Amino acid sequence: MKVKPDLSFWKLWNISFGFFGVQIAYALQSANISRIFSTLGADPHNLSYFWILPPLAGILVQPVVGAASDRTWTRLGRRIPYLFVGSLIAVLVMCLLPNAGSFGMAVSTAMIFGLVSLMFLDTSINMAMQPFKMMVGDMVNEKQKGLAYSIQSFLCNAGSLVGYLFPIIFAWIGIANTAPEGMIPPSVIYSFYIGAAILILCVIYTVAKVKEMPPTEYAEYHGITEAEEHEKTNMLKLLVKAPKAFWTVGLVQFFCWFAFMFMWTYTNGSVAAHAFDAPTIASTVNGVGKVVLDTKSVQYQDAADWVGVLFAVQAIGSVIWAACVPWFKNRKFIYSLSLVLGAIGFISVLFITNQYLLFGSFLLIGCAWAAMLALPFTILTNALTGSHIGTYLGLFNGTICIPQIVAAALGGSILSLLTTPGSLPPEVDMLVIAGVMLLIGAGCVYLIKERN
Repeated sequence: MKVKPDLSFWKLWNISFGFFGVQIAYALQSANISRIFSTLGADPHNLSYFWILPPLAGILVQPVVGAASDRTWTRLGRRIPYLFVGSLIAVLVMCLLPNAGSFGMAVSTAMIFGLVSLMFLDTSINMAMQPFKMMVGDMVNEKQKGLAYSIQSFLCNAGSLVGYLFPIIFAWIGIANTAPEGMIPPSVIYSFYIGAAILILCVIYTVAKVKEMPPTEYAEYHGITEAEEHEKTNMLKLLVKAPKAFWTVGLVQFFCWFAFMFMWTYTNGSVAAHAFDAPTIASTVNGVGKVVLDTKSVQYQDAADWVGVLFAVQAIGSVIWAACVPWFKNRKFIYSLSLVLGAIGFISVLFITNQYLLFGSFLLIGCAWAAMLALPFTILTNALTGSHIGTYLGLFNGTICIPQIVAAALGGSILSLLTTPGSLPPEVDMLVIAGVMLLIGAGCVYLIKERN
C-alpha cells in the first residue's frame, strides 16, 4: 500500500474550509431553536422534544451519505457532490425556518411548519457536514491527520463564533430584537439570511479548490484490492467487524453529546431566569398552576442574544484549547482533562448570576467541545483502513445522534421531576446534570482501545 504524501498547509485548509460556512448554519440552529420555539409558544417542559428531530435526521442520513459516497465517483469527486447538494437544501431552509411565525398561521400550524423546516435543515446540514470529515480520512496521511482535524476544529469554532454573534450584532446596529407575540425577531431572521449566503460561498470555494483522488489512485493509497473494491457488504456486517476504538470512543461520545444537548436546550431559559431576571407569566392549565418566562419581554430576548455571546465565548475557549491539545502526547489524559474542565463549567452556572462571570463557565465548556471535535475522529480514523471509511464515519455519527435523541426524549420528564408545582421550571439544574454526564464521560475515556 502506497503512503499518502504530505499535503501543504493550504491544501489541508482548503479541504475543510467549507466547514466554516456549514458551522455557521449549525451554530444558528443550536443557539436559536429553543428561542424560536419558545417565542412561538412552546412550554419549557416540551422544549427538549423539539430537539429530537435534528439527531434523528443525522442518524438516518449520515450512514447513508457515507455508504453512498464510498461507491460514488464523479467528475467533482466522491464526497463533494453530497456536501454541495446538502448545502443547497440548507440554504433554502435557512430562509424559511425563522419565518415560521410570519405567514399568518395559527400557533400549532406555525410549530408544525417550524418542526418540518428544522428536520430538513438538520438533515441537509448533516449531509453537508459529514463529507468534510470523510475527505480528511481519504486524502490525509496518518502523520498529518491530527493537524487536519485541528484545522477543521478551528474552522468549526470560527464559524460557530460568527453564527452565535449574528443576532446580537444585528440588534446592536439597530435591527429590532423583539417582535409581536408568535413572531421571530428580525435580528434572528436576518442572521439566518446572512448565514445562508456565507454557507453557499464557502462551499463553492471548496468545490473549486479541492480535487479528490480518482478511483485507481484512491485504491493504491488505501490498500484496496480489486476483490475488496467490488465486495458487497452491509452496515450490520461492518458494525460487527468495527475496531474496538469505534465502540470505546462511542461510549465516551454518549455522555458528551447527552450533556451538550441539555446545553443547547436549556441555556436560554437558565440565563434569562438566572442572570437577566426575565419576568414570568402565571396561568392555570387543567387546574394546575403553570409559570413560564415571558418570551415577549425585552429581558428574555436580551438574554437570548447573550446566550449567543456565551456560545461565542465557548467557541473562543475551544479554539484556544484546541491549540494546546497537540502539546500533550497522552491523548487519553488530555481528552479526559478536557471533559472534566467542561463539567466544571456546566456546574458553575448554578452559582453565577452575573452575565459577565458566565464567560468563565463557557470558556471551560469550550475545552470539552475542542476535545470532542478533534480527538474522537483522530482516534477512529487511525484505526480504519480499506474501502469503507465513509460508511464507518457515517455509522460513527450514531454515537453523536443517539445520545442527543435519548437526552431530548428524557429532558422534559427530568425537568418535570425537578419542578415544584406553581414555580418556574429550574432549567439551570439541567446544566448541572450535563456537567455530571461529562464527568462520567471523562472516566470512560480510559476504556478506549486506541491503535496508533
